Amino acid sequence: LVPGGDGADAAAADRALRDWLCHAATQVQRLGSVCSGALVLAHAGLLDGVHATTHWLRMAQLRQCSPASQIDSDCLHTYNPAHPVQSRRFTSAGVTAGIDLALALVEADLGRPLALAVARHLVMFMRRPGGQAQFSPLLTPETQHAPRLTQLLEWIPSQIAQDLTVEQLAAQACLPPRTLARVFQRELGTTPARYVERVRLEAATALLSQRQASVATVARLCGFGHPETLRRSFQRHLAISPQAFAERFGAG
Repeated sequence: LVPGGDGADAAAADRALRDWLCHAATQVQRLGSVCSGALVLAHAGLLDGVHATTHWLRMAQLRQCSPASQIDSDCLHTYNPAHPVQSRRFTSAGVTAGIDLALALVEADLGRPLALAVARHLVMFMRRPGGQAQFSPLLTPETQHAPRLTQLLEWIPSQIAQDLTVEQLAAQACLPPRTLARVFQRELGTTPARYVERVRLEAATALLSQRQASVATVARLCGFGHPETLRRSFQRHLAISPQAFAERFGAG
């Protein structure tokens, strides 16, 4: 695995390193990268014809230096154990996406139960699939257009299992509850409670789509408490039950 970081550009310009990587590519079972390490592989010509990604800040640079690659700006990693090419040559987005890549490798070699056990040991919320977007569709626009709420919106997903009352949210944002409600309505067009429900719903759909837990466990982990509360939220927003969602959209 070729790491990224501040030294990625210098490494990409190192001819001796590029030659060594090209030789290593013929000897190893797998060759991949984390974050901007994809630029090193690209400069060595090792991503030609390969589905590739990198950190979103480096995406334009990757496209420029590897025009023969199939660049995907909206995924966490490109490892696919069932693909003849992507199982041997792959890339990942930012540093945390490299953890998802590593877990995918563990799952391919040693099975899903062990990969989930490792994720729990690392205190990760879940093992994310490689095709998941680099940005949350719920949280991306808010952090751009609601600067007063940025820190609170980044804090909420890590606390969804807790009882997030308006008073608790207001205390975290250092605002009176009524002021917080007005700011949410003005900048996000919704109430704090409805926003929290949307974040919980997104987390629940991610868990159910990967079949990482039962409906009852998902309800508890995502802060819904009781499965019936989760079911009502699914019906209200998605017009489907959690169980039907897992059966229809869940991983094999």
